[in-house]
Amino acid sequence: MDTRRPFRTLALALGTAGLLVSGCSGGDASSGATSSADAASASPSAVPAALKTYYAQHLSWRDCGVSGFQCTTMKAPLDYAKPDGGDIKLAVSRKKATGPGKRIGSLLVNPGGPGGSAIGYLQGYAGIGYPAQVRARYDMVAVDPRGVARSEPVECLTGPQMDAYTQVDQTPDDDAEVTKLSDAFEKFAAGCEKRSGEVLPHVSTVETARDMDMLRALLGDERLNYVGASYGTFLGATYAELFPGRTGRLVLDGAMDPSLSSVELNRAQTAGFETAFQSFAQDCVKQSDCPLGSTSASDAADRLKKLFAGLDQDPIPTGDSRELGESLATTGVIAAMYDESAWSQLRTALAGAESGDGSGLLALADSYYEREPSGKYANLMFANAAVNCLDLPPAFTGPEAVEKALPSFEKASPVFGRGFAWAALNCGHWPVPATGTAHRIEAKGAAPIVVVGTTRDPATPYAWAESLAGQLSSGTLLTYEGDGHTAYGRGSDCIDTAINTYLLEGTPPPAHKKCT
Repeated sequence: MDTRRPFRTLALALGTAGLLVSGCSGGDASSGATSSADAASASPSAVPAALKTYYAQHLSWRDCGVSGFQCTTMKAPLDYAKPDGGDIKLAVSRKKATGPGKRIGSLLVNPGGPGGSAIGYLQGYAGIGYPAQVRARYDMVAVDPRGVARSEPVECLTGPQMDAYTQVDQTPDDDAEVTKLSDAFEKFAAGCEKRSGEVLPHVSTVETARDMDMLRALLGDERLNYVGASYGTFLGATYAELFPGRTGRLVLDGAMDPSLSSVELNRAQTAGFETAFQSFAQDCVKQSDCPLGSTSASDAADRLKKLFAGLDQDPIPTGDSRELGESLATTGVIAAMYDESAWSQLRTALAGAESGDGSGLLALADSYYEREPSGKYANLMFANAAVNCLDLPPAFTGPEAVEKALPSFEKASPVFGRGFAWAALNCGHWPVPATGTAHRIEAKGAAPIVVVGTTRDPATPYAWAESLAGQLSSGTLLTYEGDGHTAYGRGSDCIDTAINTYLLEGTPPPAHKKCT
């Protein structure tokens, strides 16, 4: 994984190839909430009585084996509605401000997912790759959200079980294949309940936002300064909604729209990946090594669909025990849509698949799923499902509903629509009822918040950034006219300068500023 591309792992995805469309989720700020917590947001010094021991705990920092970084563990209530009902331990890491210049405070970062490791992102990129002037004046901090990576991770399937799961046909052609896909979702959910039943009801975005406020206090900061990307934008917006009086400088990059239902999110994201693929295809046909022809983006799409159809019938070898079928091939293509720097790799992988070698697309799919060469998977996909299925009611609860929605999804994306529609069935068998609902987030009283949108972002369509910036009472939209997922730190001096100025001086960019 290229850690400079923070949102490759953001994989708004669940399980079988292409399930990223189910990864975007909204939530209801009232779920898991207490009235005292809402009251506390009005005053930075006020803390609900039931939470005072948590807000008063001492963080014992230690070296964590990565040069320049410290680590610690904090405790939070497993259930905020019952703070005396037991704890959950959350892993935290930081890199202290390097100077020169006066320290501003802490800057929390989150790479999204849900399910991406914030600590992995901090230690692998943000803490060493964010602009030097930002790292000079902020302690760079990350907490792995509850259920993620080092913070009591949700577990669902073994490595071999995940291998089988990721190969299930996501574009079923008959009743038998529909049953097999539905069964796969059901077995995945049952595995999560069996292995992580205690934590499963308590990994919502609202609860994670409350954890962030506790960490803010323990770090000694009056307000939360934060950079969140992709799903991390929903986490940041949720924090601002819960604690507007404690909101500092928030950058929400690759924004989600919390007002959309799960079906609407999935369908919009389907269209986002179609837009990204069209951009790739237009570039591909101009290249001498394009395996999708040299005429038009439309012809390239037809060639890709033909390749997928062939792999659906006859998977090809990869040099691995796994063959490359349609599902893994689709995942490989989707993985490369997150960043245009992967387009060359995708062309090579597609050329290999055309000639009967599936290793290139398999490697892309494995990086997307965070599968190690040993066959072990990170918990990204498990946590992703757990959070998403808790934050919003399922898009579909049965195959009949998917069938009715297929035309609208296929209209949104002739290339990916069918698979993405079936992917949205993933929460239909979830063992824990959703606690969140789609709703607008206004965060009245919050300090200025910068919302960043990329015009051809596949995973978080630009319209979502426009919507979130319009919902937030203090939101300012910053636009990157380009390709790929998110914008900060991806090569635009205009974007980086605007965000750095905001983080260092507190001055947001002018309304509707656009960068290329």
